[in-house]
Amino acid sequence: MATVVGKKFPNITVDAMDKMGSTLKINVLEEAAKNGKKVLLFWYPKDFTFVCPTELHAFQAALAEFEKRNTIVIGASCDTPEVHFAWLSTSKNNGGIEGVTYPIIADSNRNLSSILGILDITGERYDEDTDTVQVEGDNVTYRATYLIDEEGTVFHEGINHMPVGRNIEEYLRLIDAYSHVQSHGEVCPANWREGEAAMAPNAKETAEYLAAH
Repeated sequence: MATVVGKKFPNITVDAMDKMGSTLKINVLEEAAKNGKKVLLFWYPKDFTFVCPTELHAFQAALAEFEKRNTIVIGASCDTPEVHFAWLSTSKNNGGIEGVTYPIIADSNRNLSSILGILDITGERYDEDTDTVQVEGDNVTYRATYLIDEEGTVFHEGINHMPVGRNIEEYLRLIDAYSHVQSHGEVCPANWREGEAAMAPNAKETAEYLAAH
């Protein structure tokens, strides 16, 4: 799988579901470039599972913080819009995601996830009896996350194995750091947080920073 960091996000339109149960068409590249906003796109394996609802609620709880940073949050999986709506209509106490307000992509044809190369396909084999190619693996996505800037260029991608949930605050930190680079032309050292000193991109400042820390 080739990285998409530093490249434009794929220019493809896919189905999605909103909180009202309406099917939408979303083009993530256009959401960023046409609206002049950053986008956080996160993929999860399946609706009605275990780790997944904890993540969707965690992103919802932090939604105001993303909005402060001019960032749109979009969820995504390979489930259909109808399954998304059923999950959105299920209460949190019953493992549902009722109360989630950001759109959720329904990549049921796997067009976008295939381009990104994030599907859990451990292999393919040809079956002579049926004259078909059969996929080995669940053919659903890993926990992949993309941060996309206002021009549609990806500045972060990360992929977790399915049992491992994400740290939402780290994405806020990454957005803050990238926004600082955009605004000031400085680079952000390890563990940098908003309000801390950054560095000019040269060896002298790196040496001074390391000496001080």
